[in-house]
Amino acid sequence: MMVLFHCESNPGYAASSHEHTFLEVAKHFTNDMADIHYAYTTLDGGITPSLPKDLKNIIQLDTRWSTPEQLRAAERYIKDHNITRLLGFDQAVSRPMYKVFRKSGVRTFVSYWGAPMSSLNTGLKLIVKRLEVATKRHGPDHYVFQSTGMRDTAVDGRGIPLSKTSIVKTGIDTTKYAPDKTKRHYAHEQLDIPKDREIVVFTGHMERRKGVHVILQTAKVLTQDLGYKNVQFLILGNRPGEKENFEEYLQNPDVNDHITFGGYRNDVPDILKSCAMGMIASTEWDSFPMSSLEMAATGLPLMVSALPGLDEAVTPETGKTFPVGNYSVAAQTLKDMLSNQAMRLAMGAASRERVIKHYSRASQAKGLINIFEALEKTTEHSL
Repeated sequence: MMVLFHCESNPGYAASSHEHTFLEVAKHFTNDMADIHYAYTTLDGGITPSLPKDLKNIIQLDTRWSTPEQLRAAERYIKDHNITRLLGFDQAVSRPMYKVFRKSGVRTFVSYWGAPMSSLNTGLKLIVKRLEVATKRHGPDHYVFQSTGMRDTAVDGRGIPLSKTSIVKTGIDTTKYAPDKTKRHYAHEQLDIPKDREIVVFTGHMERRKGVHVILQTAKVLTQDLGYKNVQFLILGNRPGEKENFEEYLQNPDVNDHITFGGYRNDVPDILKSCAMGMIASTEWDSFPMSSLEMAATGLPLMVSALPGLDEAVTPETGKTFPVGNYSVAAQTLKDMLSNQAMRLAMGAASRERVIKHYSRASQAKGLINIFEALEKTTEHSL
């Protein structure tokens, strides 16, 4: 079995968690690690340290490659290693490489999507998309999404038949991400945050669509206009030079005193144990971000923007939504939540319970395994 990534090796963020979940899927179909293959678009990032050392078959392969030499090399690799199953990450409907995969012996191809496939379409444009998909015979047999909102972008945007889609909820390690009162002030101590301030945390990419600028504007309204000072906004995930992209929102020293850019860190599980709430303010597309589950599993209530997919990260019992980009509403909602500790604690407990029940790595892996087995059972019956 080959696990086919759309990104470089050692990708970090949510993709690294998927590396481990996908490995559990592959191990279900073989007892020999020599029969498991991981392929990345480049190997420049090195190998993810937490992957097992006996996972040796790690190669560079990009499905966008199209030269005859590249296609022949892929064909040889698939044939030489008798690879019959592919689990792809964000693999599109059609690529030149897919015909090679099928020709070389791949029988079952599932594409797991951590992002929307398309904007939504209607009328003639959607009909054209459906016709295009129908003519692509070599691509994935099935597409898996993290949320209903994301699946809608495939069915009502890209033209994928509903019958070729499923939802499998993202899973995380609920022992690694868990409340721990002994870490109550870990983040305060590590990042020099006053201990009397409740931390509102964001962790993720610094792309503009992730809404960090909305969080910074929310900080201004909450601390200046609404006069709520017992708070610190903690932004995690910024790499060198990325904080500077937000300089226009960092002009007020009094507001900046309530904002901490913590960088890209390896101790996020412990940082979260010190936080009061999670906030995700995405303004464009978003999925069902892994960070939302990590926060929830740690017992944090969440506040997220009301984007399709992202809004499924909370229920009325576990958090709140606010209109996309509306930092004024976000600030008032935050004030109400931060001022009501009993409500936050109840929401945090419900958040963790929800993750344990529905979003474990084991349940995610089992969902993917079930899809492969159902596809292969259908294929056997048709022969």
